[in-house]
Amino acid sequence: MRISVDQDKCIASGMCVLAVPEVFDQREEDGIVILRTDVPPPELREAAREAAASCPSWAITVTES
Repeated sequence: MRISVDQDKCIASGMCVLAVPEVFDQREEDGIVILRTDVPPPELREAAREAAASCPSWAITVTES
């Protein structure tokens, strides 16, 4: 699994950060999503998938490998 984000689509809702703070963070100046890791450990993968699915702007992409 690999995660990518489109910062241009992000609306800074913070849903992903609340769901999986080990994977997602927000820039301090504007709240736009940033990744802490693009390959989450196995125990966080399902939560990362759910965070991507709940993103209101569809800024998070999960690629299964």
